[in-house]
Parts: sequence; structure tokens; C-alpha cells
Amino acid sequence: MYQLYGIPEASTEFGWEVGLPLLAIVVLLCLAVPVWVALGFGAIGLLVMTDVMPLTLFGEALFSGIDTFALIAIPLFILTGDVLARSGLSDKLLDVAEATMGSLKSGFGTSTILGCGFFACISGSDAAGAAAVGRITYARLVKAGYPRPYACALVASGACTGILIPPSIAYIIIGLILGISASTLFLAAAIPGVMIMVSIMLTNIVINRRKGYEFSDVKFSFKRWVKAVWSGKYALMIPFIILGGIYSGVFTPTEAAAVAVVTTIVIGLLQGTLTLDDFPKMLLSSAKVNGVIVPIIAFALPLAQALAALEVPQTFVQAITAFTEDPTLIILLMLGIFILAGCVMETTPNIVILAPIMLPLAENIGMNEIHFCIFMVTALGVGFVTPPLGLNLFVLAGLTGEPVMGIARQAVPYVIAMLAVVLLLAFVPALSLWALG
Repeated sequence: MYQLYGIPEASTEFGWEVGLPLLAIVVLLCLAVPVWVALGFGAIGLLVMTDVMPLTLFGEALFSGIDTFALIAIPLFILTGDVLARSGLSDKLLDVAEATMGSLKSGFGTSTILGCGFFACISGSDAAGAAAVGRITYARLVKAGYPRPYACALVASGACTGILIPPSIAYIIIGLILGISASTLFLAAAIPGVMIMVSIMLTNIVINRRKGYEFSDVKFSFKRWVKAVWSGKYALMIPFIILGGIYSGVFTPTEAAAVAVVTTIVIGLLQGTLTLDDFPKMLLSSAKVNGVIVPIIAFALPLAQALAALEVPQTFVQAITAFTEDPTLIILLMLGIFILAGCVMETTPNIVILAPIMLPLAENIGMNEIHFCIFMVTALGVGFVTPPLGLNLFVLAGLTGEPVMGIARQAVPYVIAMLAVVLLLAFVPALSLWALG
């Protein structure tokens, strides 16, 4: 596990000195207190009540926890996604997606999901993909015949691929926490991420055929497809540079993020779709998103370290194995915890807090750590379209004015489809470990 600083082994009876700070975190989150504030209060309370480490080290821990090279990739990938949207390169990716899938009866809906997948290969963020693709496709989806709430649910579900298809901010964070190479996780996540995207596509096709939302009579044209690919060649080049460079070992994920930023900016400037006046807006927008993620990581890491020092993970494993040692039941229990956590809290704090606690349980039933990471992140990804948090639901509601719960109801079939894939990934390790020998 990622170490912030050296602390001695400690243990305590799980009384109010541990339970009260954790309960305080839950209460504060229910009161809509910012996540980083709730985690900070909980961490300080835990340190004060248990004396697991000197409180004077808390401030140092906040800065040392985020002072790491790997975390630089997060703001860079966020900025890449923003540049992609503002330079118009995201439109080119959607044009390629439409030329590829537009001949299907649910052509533009399926193209939208593929476009979300393309965007995920560059930005690594769900919310960024939901906002960028939603702005471009929502009106056209409605014009094609989709009801407004369903069109929002379609984009929100497709954008879940943002943290599931590499490169992914979530895999960078979980790799940092558990001491696993992000490049290895990116490689392992390739098939699972595509499986989630395909499940969303198939769900839309089935629903569309039953309800007749869209009927595309456009025939596939190879000439049109080549033209779209040629027009979008620079946009398509970016994910090839990122993933090709990482998988070939030419550069690390952080270096890949830096290359992606420079490449998208240069392309935008050369094509005239990006001007110097756009830079302050892009930097401000990306800083706002990064300003939400990094404080959560900073305050969650000391909390996770304190829980580890208190031997909470070991105690949790003992409690679960005392109840059952059946691997199937334990996997289902972990899935339930991940889904529930994803419903009420954003992915970043869930990873930082739950990953160190749940990994020993997974290893106790023989689950490989890479397999566990893919399973966890994919399960948490479903939370982006499940109330009450459902970040993608709120992004689309903000863009379109549609009620959040109306969008959530239309997203139910997609949640079921994604859960089916998560179960498949949980019980078929080869889908995650296929490229790792």
C-alpha cells in the first residue's frame, strides 16, 4: 500500500474511539458537507481519539501524500479532455463514430456511446466525457426520436466508460494507493472497459427495437467512413499516442498525459480551432475539476493510513471469514459494498478508503490484486448513474434541465447491463489478466 510516512503498528478495540469518527464522516456526507471536509474531520477525530499517530504529523501528511509524480497525470488528463472539447477535436471523434455505427437501426444512439468510448481514451474522466459528449449529441438524439430523459440516460451511461477504458484517472489513483503500476492496470482494463461499452450499446439496441425510438435508414458507406477517419485523423492520433506510448513502454502514464496535452494544443492551434484567448478558460475549468479531486485524495490518505495502523482491514477480513468462507458469497458481498459506496460517494474517496481494506479480503479468497482493482473500479463506475450521487446524472441534468430522477429511471436498464458485466469480470479472472501472462 502507498505509504505516507512511517508509523508504528497499532491496534485498538473497535469502540466509540473508532466508530464515532467514522460515523461523523457518514453524517457530514448526508448533510452535503464537501467530501474532503468530511474526510478531514473524520481523520482528525480518529487520530485524536486513538492516538494512533501524533496529530502534529497530520499537516505534513496532507502535503506528502499528494507530492508524487504519478498524481501529475490527473490534472494533465483533465486538461487534455478540456482542450479536446474546446478545439473541436471531440466533434471529429463523434463523426468517426457515426460513420462507423450510423447504419444500424439505432445508429446515432450507438454512435454516441462509441463517441464516449473514444473520449474516454483521451480524458480519463467520466464527468468530462458526459459534459463534452452531452453538449454535442443531446439535441441530435432528441431530433432522432429519443425521449429527452432517455437521451440523457444514454449519454450518462456511455460516459461511465471514462474511468473504465484506459487511460483512467481511477486506475492511476488505485495503483498509487496499492503500489501497482498504472501501466499494468491500463493494460488489464482494456477488455473490461470495452465490454462495458458494448453492453451499453447492446442495451440501447434492444430498447430501441422494442420502443422504436430511432430508425436509421442510412446505409454504411466505406467512402464516407474513410472520409470521416481522414477528417478526424488528428483526433484519432491522440489516443494512439497515449495508449501506444504507455503499452510500448516509451513513456509512463504521467508522461503520456503531458504528451497528450501538448499534442492537442498544437493541433488546435495549427487548425485554428484554438486561440490564446481559450487558454485562461481551459486552465480555469480544469483547475476547478482538479481542485475537487486532489483535496479528497489529500485528506483520504491519512484516514486510510490510520485505519491500516489500527488493523481495521485485518479485523474486517476476520469478521467476514467468520461469517462465511465461501468465495462466491464474499465476492457478492464486496460487489454490494462497492455498489452501495458508489451510490453515495465519488470514486476517488471510495478507492482511497476502501481499496486498502478490501484488498486483504480479496487476497484471502485467492483473488489476484490486478483482478481486484479491475473488479473494484468497474463496480464503482456503475455509481456514476445511480442515485443519490450519480455524478453523470447531475452533469446531464445541469446541461439539459431534465430532472435527475427522471434520467435515473431511464438509466436502470444500463445499470443492469453493467452489473452483468461486473459479475462476469468478478468470476472470470482471465478477462482482467489476459495480457499479464
